[in-house]
Amino acid sequence: MASFFSLTALLGGLLIGLAAMIYFLFLGRVMGVSGILSTTLSRHGFTVWRALFIVGILISPWIYSLFAEVPVAELTNNKMLLIIGGLLVGLGAGLSSGCTSGHSICGIARLSPSSVVVTMIFMVAGGVSVFIVKHLLGL
Repeated sequence: MASFFSLTALLGGLLIGLAAMIYFLFLGRVMGVSGILSTTLSRHGFTVWRALFIVGILISPWIYSLFAEVPVAELTNNKMLLIIGGLLVGLGAGLSSGCTSGHSICGIARLSPSSVVVTMIFMVAGGVSVFIVKHLLGL
């Protein structure tokens, strides 16, 4: 079973890399989900391809479920924790001028020093957040 998930992770990574390469080649921009989403929600930035990109992200777990069992994600029932987490992710994406997909996948691939630094900050902040929530708050 582990080898199946390794294979699907490899295929998923290859598809993300291919999509990022196509995006860069055709639009000359670095693909980042937060930028695509925020632009789509603005009145002047809405385009069909952006809407399809977001629909693709939303339906991809369903498509995956047609071929394999979707791993169960463990979420908290604490609504305040979810709200705070969402706000912190949005704040981080705004402060770093991009999200994990833009910096960690595309930025590092084009050898951007700022993306390497931002990715390290994302990883450390994520680890610290898990430590605080799991070990100090016990949630």
